[in-house]
Amino acid sequence: MIVALVILHVVVALFLVGVILVQQGKSADLAAAFGGQGSQTAFGPRGAANLLTRLTTYGAIIFMLTSVGLTILLSRSSDKSVLSGHPTTQSSPKK
Repeated sequence: MIVALVILHVVVALFLVGVILVQQGKSADLAAAFGGQGSQTAFGPRGAANLLTRLTTYGAIIFMLTSVGLTILLSRSSDKSVLSGHPTTQSSPKK
């Protein structure tokens, strides 16, 4: 169960990176005014904004839910500390 949730978490994280990088910035229209090609998009001027915004929102919700789910599952499955395998050594204070 944990492995499947980790795989889903990584896939959603990579999906979010891709979707966020594809989106235009809010100042893209200003670049088009000075001769930039920012206004020419594959989805039209506003069609991609709604689709990409929804995909980002759903991806972020899934990312948060998998983060919380992994935290809960990992806290229940391991009762050990990170340092439980290492022997402890105590040194006496020097006087």
